[in-house]
Amino acid sequence: MDPLATNDIEQITADNPSPYTLRGTNTWLVGRDPCWVVDPGPAIDSHIEKILAAGKIRWILCTHTHMDHSPAAAALKKATGAKILGRPAPAGQDASFAPDEVLSHGERVSLGGVSLRVIHTPGHASNHLCYLVEDTRMLFTGDHVMQGSTVVINPPDGDMRAYLASLELLLGEDLAILAPGHGYLIGEPHHEVRRLVQHRLKREAKVREAIAKLGEPNLAEMLPLVYDDVPPRLHGMAARSLTAHLQKLLADGAVRAEGERYRLAT
Repeated sequence: MDPLATNDIEQITADNPSPYTLRGTNTWLVGRDPCWVVDPGPAIDSHIEKILAAGKIRWILCTHTHMDHSPAAAALKKATGAKILGRPAPAGQDASFAPDEVLSHGERVSLGGVSLRVIHTPGHASNHLCYLVEDTRMLFTGDHVMQGSTVVINPPDGDMRAYLASLELLLGEDLAILAPGHGYLIGEPHHEVRRLVQHRLKREAKVREAIAKLGEPNLAEMLPLVYDDVPPRLHGMAARSLTAHLQKLLADGAVRAEGERYRLAT
């Protein structure tokens, strides 16, 4: 079965819009009888009902275990007996997520005649996976690549160094189209991935510039300089990614920390 050629792919967006989720979390369904689900989404009854109405579900795959992506898996399994695949939740994430099969990087799984290859892409979440349909070169990206926005990298589970390395990993893959966890299908995958890498590196450069300008600032002091292009109402969210940038710069040896203040390394 070729999901793109036969149009046996459906996007159902959960009714959970927010600055983090944009217009909502995407659940992707491939096939009809049987079908498989990528990212069942939040445990919203109306959303679960739409998924159940789409086809006979035999497999449920989760890209990661943030609360807008995996909680509906348990209800879908209870209703259908479907097998859940993914990686266990780190502390503080979806405690209800219990995969029947734990997936590893490079592993191939066959779902209703479709071959998927698992790509471990930590950064946004340490257990984040992308799923590549090898025949069509469609990649289900979860929150590793979103359409219309960048993702928050929220330590301690979020890791900017790992995120950039995971983006670089995708540049070595033969990709045709991206099916993200938020937004719409994305064409020109390598162009989009390079754009995200450059965006993060430009933000990192602004962190260095802010430290150089302010001397030995704390996070709150450099935040309005580093995110001067982001509305103040979103600065709480931006502070999480700024923390991740600072941790990367500390690990790189480019910045030193003294208490809550930062300075450039000589």
